[in-house]
Amino acid sequence: MVYAFGKTRTDGSGEMKKLLGGKGANLAEMTAIGLPVPAGFTITTDTCARYYAEGERLPSGLMEEVHRHIDLLAEETGKKFGDESQPLLVSVRSGAAASMPGMMDTILNLGLTDRAVEGLARATGNARFAYDAYRRLINMFGDVVKGVSHEHFEEAFSSLKRTLRVREDTDVTEEGLRELCTVYKKVYRDHVGEDFPQDPIEQLRQAIEAVFKSWNSERAISYRYLSGISGLNGTAVNVQSMVFGNMGEDSGTGVAFTRNPSTGENRFYGEFLVNAQGEDVVAGIRTPRPIEQMSDWNADVYAQLIKIKEKLQQHYRDMQDIEFTVERGVLYMLQTRTGKRTGQAAVRIACDMVDEGLIDEKEALLRIPADDLTQLLLPSFDPTAKNLADVLTRGLPASPGAAVGKPVFTAHEAVERYLGTGEPVILVRKETSPEDVDGMHSATGILTSTGGMTSHAAVVARGWGKCCVAGAGEIQIDAEAGVFTVKGRRFTRNDVISIDGSTGEVMAGSVPKIEPKLSDDFLKVMEWADRHRTLDVRANADTPEDAAKSREFGAEGIGLCRTEHMFFDGSRIRTMRRMILASEKEDRVEALAALLPYQREDFFGIFRAMDGLPVTIRLLDPPLHEFLPNDDESQAEMAKELGISVQRVKSRVSQLHEQNPMLGHRGCRLAVTYPEILEMQVRAIVEATIDCLHEGIRAMPEIMIPLVGVRRELELLRKHAEKVIEQVKRDREWTAALPIAIGTMIEIPRAALIADSIAEVADFFSFGTNDLTQLTFGYSRDDVNSFLPDYLHREILDKDPFQSLDQTGVGQLVEMGIRKGRSGDPKLKVGICGEHGGDPASIEFCQRVGMDYVSCSSFRVPIARLAAAQAALKQAKTD
Repeated sequence: MVYAFGKTRTDGSGEMKKLLGGKGANLAEMTAIGLPVPAGFTITTDTCARYYAEGERLPSGLMEEVHRHIDLLAEETGKKFGDESQPLLVSVRSGAAASMPGMMDTILNLGLTDRAVEGLARATGNARFAYDAYRRLINMFGDVVKGVSHEHFEEAFSSLKRTLRVREDTDVTEEGLRELCTVYKKVYRDHVGEDFPQDPIEQLRQAIEAVFKSWNSERAISYRYLSGISGLNGTAVNVQSMVFGNMGEDSGTGVAFTRNPSTGENRFYGEFLVNAQGEDVVAGIRTPRPIEQMSDWNADVYAQLIKIKEKLQQHYRDMQDIEFTVERGVLYMLQTRTGKRTGQAAVRIACDMVDEGLIDEKEALLRIPADDLTQLLLPSFDPTAKNLADVLTRGLPASPGAAVGKPVFTAHEAVERYLGTGEPVILVRKETSPEDVDGMHSATGILTSTGGMTSHAAVVARGWGKCCVAGAGEIQIDAEAGVFTVKGRRFTRNDVISIDGSTGEVMAGSVPKIEPKLSDDFLKVMEWADRHRTLDVRANADTPEDAAKSREFGAEGIGLCRTEHMFFDGSRIRTMRRMILASEKEDRVEALAALLPYQREDFFGIFRAMDGLPVTIRLLDPPLHEFLPNDDESQAEMAKELGISVQRVKSRVSQLHEQNPMLGHRGCRLAVTYPEILEMQVRAIVEATIDCLHEGIRAMPEIMIPLVGVRRELELLRKHAEKVIEQVKRDREWTAALPIAIGTMIEIPRAALIADSIAEVADFFSFGTNDLTQLTFGYSRDDVNSFLPDYLHREILDKDPFQSLDQTGVGQLVEMGIRKGRSGDPKLKVGICGEHGGDPASIEFCQRVGMDYVSCSSFRVPIARLAAAQAALKQAKTD
């Protein structure tokens, strides 16, 4: 259950992240390659799993193993737990296999007691330092282990500072800190009902259990959900002998990245604090100094740190996020992990490392999280408008992007306003904490008045690609009043502000944004991706403008053109409503004839934009009632526009009403009842195709009939469509071949079950996984949010099945549909056109089951191209 790391014995290695967690595995690896790492031990993630399996009790034998490893630490350090002359102190930290910065609990200085603190004072010759360490332990232990709010300790400290007439923590004398420890122990006793424990082993036992418990804390569960982390055993617990950065002006602590995590520039990047503990940096309590200034403070230590930085980057062949402490001029490494980075940085670092010979292009492709490309496609502020902007102040450019919204001052308020109205909000805080993650995720941007580039807000924002400005020290925040002031100006919840995460600027009002320009590195990555992927990538596009944008992003066709979206503009919707309200076929045909030119024009524009590429057009899918208004005022207005009675409108609306319209009169069922709709749409497709061919445009239409669940539906409608195609060819005197494929969406479970039969009358399958998911789970996607958050929170589901394909359930139907469909026609073309077509995990599934293409929104086409390449490379490794 316990693995040691140290000079005398190291049990683990960097390959053991699943068992030892990322932190534990990397501590073992750093020790093994000869770096100065304080000795310690790691309790495995399997032990955490056993803790929960055994009713949240520490497994039998664990503490005996811990005892033995504490003895090992004593031998290596020459210190003893609880000793009055040379006390051994340890840190206790979490560390899961996936990085979750700040989400679980940490306790420092564990092992101090009333007697040990005197021993520490004598051993170090620094009583002020000893009592500062003790008060930190009482605070952390009370907060993390016993749930005593940090605010209670902070209030006691503030009261003491007022009494002593000092402002800064560092101004409190040794005598003041002795008194503070007494006050802190009283705060602890008042809230816990017992004295602060004086047995170091008991402290350690409770701390280990607290770290295990933190795995299922609200903030950790929320972070895993928001970051798509699932399938882990739990957290490891890392117990490490303490080194101290707060022993005086020759000591310090810092956090650094071997390359810039925001831009990817190959330049050492980080921050440090003199006379501080590590938590002071990441918690944003004090504003740190840039790492470059460290050479002015201690040139020898800085030179040693630079050498270690280079060694780590060469060893791991990736950008590293490191934590270090300097104790009385001696450097110690406390952590290394693969650094979280923005999408922009991920692309640049991958390309640079290929140029440097550290990795090849295949490894570079696998290194870039496909979803992170979204950040490169995000808007920035218009430089011209920004030059005229009312700049209020500048903070640190913690995470790039441009955000405009109204200020909110608590995470809860951010979630409420986002979910309630959907309005963009900017979370404004002194500093963020792990409890704020839901609000940070809901906000369009994050603004803090303290903290640095490695603070909690900065690290989490960069990981999510969320715009963030940190350490804007001129901002004064009154969260209770819902107000912040800067340079005498006051901003409330109803004002609009803009923040630039690339420059750190905070501006009054709404600054216009512009579309991003793609870098040469981005284009290089796309070139590599296209070289290695085997899946085609198409786009979902409904207008010529969407089609053109899709092609710019590298789409190789359109996998879903939703014709219903073409009917909602001004005069079109009126004509559409006239068709729906018609009681006789002749009147419907007349209205459809008026719609025909619009459809033909749209198809012509799309075919022109996609010249030489396939365009899959889905015939009308939604129920007709969706085109009609439901409220009295709108119905009266429509009646007036169409010159009919309000009663007739109401009667038709009532007639079309369905108890469950998503399972009702829609898709191919509409075409069976109203074949004239199919006739108009097919005619428009064919006429636009012929018009294009006359102009030298290679139109390649594919007609897709939706919601088929019975072979006879497709058989009947295919014949009808083929008749229309032949009729238009005669009408237009077109004698050349006009190959127009006719296929169907597989979106009803029954269609997957009888796919072999349906394939006999289909030229292609396109899996509509939105509806297939809805019908397989029995979840209404319009209403699922009434319970889905609880399902995700309780881990009944790992992921939202409408965002990432349920591979074990819905995936079985997809795989069966492909297998059965190709049993009769091995060359049957198969794709996917639901929202899952842009999800990297779903794309990997599509690669595995042998699809020909995926289709997604135009904005996600680059993401799909990279994800498809990654899927092909991963499959090649396993084959």
